[in-house]
Amino acid sequence: MAETSLAGIEESNYVKPEGEALTDQKSKAALVVISLGADRASQIYKYLSEEDIEELTYEVAKLGKTSNTQVEATLDEFYKLCLTHKMMTDGGLDYARNVLEKAFGESTARNLLEKVSKTLQSKPFNFFTKGDPKALLSLLQNERPQVIALIMAYMEPEQAARVLEQLPDAKRILAVESMARMDRVSPEAISIVEEEMKRKFATIITSEDNMNLGGVDYVADMMNHIDRSSERKIFEELDKTNPELSQSIREKMFVFENILDMDDRSVQRFVRDCDTKDVVYALKSASEEMRTVFFKNMSKRMADSVRGDLEITTNVRLKDVEEAQQRIVNIIRHLEEQGEVIIKKGGEDDNIIV
Repeated sequence: MAETSLAGIEESNYVKPEGEALTDQKSKAALVVISLGADRASQIYKYLSEEDIEELTYEVAKLGKTSNTQVEATLDEFYKLCLTHKMMTDGGLDYARNVLEKAFGESTARNLLEKVSKTLQSKPFNFFTKGDPKALLSLLQNERPQVIALIMAYMEPEQAARVLEQLPDAKRILAVESMARMDRVSPEAISIVEEEMKRKFATIITSEDNMNLGGVDYVADMMNHIDRSSERKIFEELDKTNPELSQSIREKMFVFENILDMDDRSVQRFVRDCDTKDVVYALKSASEEMRTVFFKNMSKRMADSVRGDLEITTNVRLKDVEEAQQRIVNIIRHLEEQGEVIIKKGGEDDNIIV
């Protein structure tokens, strides 16, 4: 979503009559934001420029009343655009065209492909975002950490995490620090890197506007997808070289230890989805406080089973413990996205009023 703009979800000053579809793209964007709700809308805002945020906020404020028909039509168009974008990035243009034509007809498919193609064509480093992490490593491992950080900032956090795991320790720390310090990158700076990449990899990439890239939020999101072993090594090194940055990243993340900060109802919810074996392995190295949180929020039958398995399960590798903890964390993150659990990541905005 690093390329999001008002035009991507893209002027009228009056309320459309009942049943009349919205035609103004800015009004559509405002309606999508309102329909998503404040929490989800805030996730979109962080990918927008200051100018787009101001414009979108103005559109939201002046939108006025809308009919159910207008809401449904706008959200349907937004869904189709998101679907088209995913199919084009995952399967390519021909695949997307074939599926869309069968689903929506030739005319609608052509219209969707034209809209999405404009945003994809302008995305810098599009070649790198589609590559396999191990293949990307061979291309990037000899580059400067600052260059690696810039390219990774255009990737999805999960893909960037896979690349980061493979980098040498020293370069990995420098890349993390560079991404965390990154904010708004000028077209000139991007152009220099693009020219270098074009020369080396024959990749033609263009850039037009300043982009919000990297930053502590992005690094935290990326670290949420990295394996526990790499996460531990990175933080151990950052604690030595840049403790303030290390703490800032941690405050934005959710890791296994943050389960201690969750409310009982949320713990009860995610425990229901956990594999018992994962719970056993995850608790092998856990503190007594962590074990208490788990035991008091699971059924008596499950608690007895886990306690028994903990006693007889021996010689467990640290790698297996970390992988089990990571699977539990992934379940929690998924449930949070669905609005079924609440996780606290630090800051006053996370305070819960009962």
